[in-house]
Amino acid sequence: MASSQANLEKMHLRQSYRNLWHTDIMGTMQADFPYCCLALWCGPCVSYMLRKRALYNDMSRYVCCAGYMPCSGKCGESRCPEFCLATEVFLCFGNSVASTRFLLQDEFNIQTTQCDNCIIGFMVCLQQVACIFSIVAAIVGSEELSEASQILNCMSDLVYWTVCACMQTQHKIEMDKRDGKFGPQPMAVPPVQQMSRIDQPTPPPAGYAPQPAYGQPYGGYPPPDQGYPPAGYPQGGAYPPPAQGYPQGGAYPPPAQGYPQGGAYPPPGYPPQGSYPPPQGSYPPQGYPAK
Repeated sequence: MASSQANLEKMHLRQSYRNLWHTDIMGTMQADFPYCCLALWCGPCVSYMLRKRALYNDMSRYVCCAGYMPCSGKCGESRCPEFCLATEVFLCFGNSVASTRFLLQDEFNIQTTQCDNCIIGFMVCLQQVACIFSIVAAIVGSEELSEASQILNCMSDLVYWTVCACMQTQHKIEMDKRDGKFGPQPMAVPPVQQMSRIDQPTPPPAGYAPQPAYGQPYGGYPPPDQGYPPAGYPQGGAYPPPAQGYPQGGAYPPPAQGYPQGGAYPPPGYPPQGSYPPPQGSYPPQGYPAK
């Protein structure tokens, strides 16, 4: 019971894995076609070699079905692991392929892509449909159903052996990557950095794409309807542009009605002489409404 719960927890944990297979199932034929053919015609032998390689050729670590089945650890694997592995790959070929896959996924935190899941799910569903048709044809005794069940069985067997061969090729490529047979991954060369100088208007870009020039559309925004600067804009560095009623010749702020001119502040006659501040002791001022 505890092992079943642990396997369920591992299944949920695999959904959070972030690494991907080096090659998906659809690309295994292109990646290693000879090995894919070998896995198609000698599936159990390839499964034996891959499981032993997944255990780093240390058969003392072998457990039946990699510990993912209820029979794991109960078949006398410790006394003769090679014989038990040979029995597993010939009598439980599908489980041996799936167990090697789970073993690699848990070791390298590899998730299965949705495309691979759809292929594996289609294989399983087709087997179930073929099995149901065979049972119905045997019960009813109809020749049409019997022929249909035979066609479905042939299709399901073809899909099953093809998918298993591609999966085993995928496992082999992943272990080639683990063992460094593809060589070290080349490191990306960092971009050339430049030191900014005082005579530069803007510092050079370092690791980022150069920014568009002033007046050019940025980030795909549509260009303005008219050019920049717009018509009527002051030339020769005059800023801000003249506007209607705006002072010329540097006069600021604009003259207003009643506003003092010539820098006189406060304006004459404001406030009347002698009315501000009020004399001490006369608060509130005279004329203030009393309560």
